[in-house]
Amino acid sequence: MPGRFRTFARRFVFAANFAIGIAFLLACLAPYLNPVKWWFISWLGLLFPLLLIVLLFSFFFWLFFRRKYALIIFVVLLFGIRNLVVLFGFHIPYKFNYKKNKDELRIVSWNVARFVEIKKNNNKGSQTRLKMMELLKQQNADVLCLQEFHSANVSVREDYYDNIDYIKEQLHYPYYYFSYDEDGEKLYYSSIIFSRSPIIGNGLLVYPRPALPEVLLHADIVFNQDTVRIFTTHLQSVQFRKKDYERIDEIKTYQDSLLSNSKSILSKIRRGISYRSIQANIVRKNLDESPYPSVLCADFNDVPTSYTYFRIRGNRKDAFLKKGFGIGRTFSSISPTLRIDYILPSKEFSVKQFSRIVKNYSDHYMLVTDLKLSQH
Repeated sequence: MPGRFRTFARRFVFAANFAIGIAFLLACLAPYLNPVKWWFISWLGLLFPLLLIVLLFSFFFWLFFRRKYALIIFVVLLFGIRNLVVLFGFHIPYKFNYKKNKDELRIVSWNVARFVEIKKNNNKGSQTRLKMMELLKQQNADVLCLQEFHSANVSVREDYYDNIDYIKEQLHYPYYYFSYDEDGEKLYYSSIIFSRSPIIGNGLLVYPRPALPEVLLHADIVFNQDTVRIFTTHLQSVQFRKKDYERIDEIKTYQDSLLSNSKSILSKIRRGISYRSIQANIVRKNLDESPYPSVLCADFNDVPTSYTYFRIRGNRKDAFLKKGFGIGRTFSSISPTLRIDYILPSKEFSVKQFSRIVKNYSDHYMLVTDLKLSQH
């Protein structure tokens, strides 16, 4: 009987490893297959970190018990190298130097989640808003790229915050470009670019429906007598509501049916992935057509092992991968593996330093980088 049990256990573990290995190989294809047609592969791409961890444990397990199986797993892991190198930053952690060199361009990218509170009052949200403004001020950046930005026309809506004027006057960014998408009467919501250097050109592109009316903005700024194009955008989100987060918690704690809770969540993920693939092609085309060295600051709402990331990034640099360490999580909810915010400079730039500021003000973390044009 013990011998039969050992045989059954060994076969079960082997079969489980085989299934995980197949899922891992399919997940490795996610960056290359358009989610509109291959949505199931894109779902598996989201699980790449988990599948990687399981296979690594399996590799070391079989290394002690059956080395030929360990060798097979090692070969499978090799297929994930390109996914692995965009998932982790391998640089030794260091302290960000806030003393800025004049020939370096400091850029902040941050999804500010409407600064938490949009209506004037003295509640906890308004206090958080002030902390966020102070954090922005501390960075002493040349350019701010803010997603999910909200502001009001206070001449009509005096009871709401005019965040544009506040940043212009209190944080000293005299130049900006904003799309003014309406979020109520005389209330506006979109992405925005602030600059301390003159903006000599700009452009706006609204993504096609049925996705949310998100935009791709660019502003051409003069920095040290060079022209640099700054892009910012916020791609289609999965639009999780409070109930969806509750369902995820129930799945984690086995409080309810896995099938019933997963159905709505997976449907929203599939829709978001499909819309982002369309947006990614548009972003890539505009990046390629830039006549100037450029930097993209964005909330992709997608992970590095996705079609969205690979399609948009192309041969651009990733500031986090150049100077960061670890997984670099930028979204504070759901999973510790969610790096969905990026600063991607074109090849003309070198990345001098990078910081991910982990403050639980917004549901996203701020990114800061110093860039230098190669010819300087």
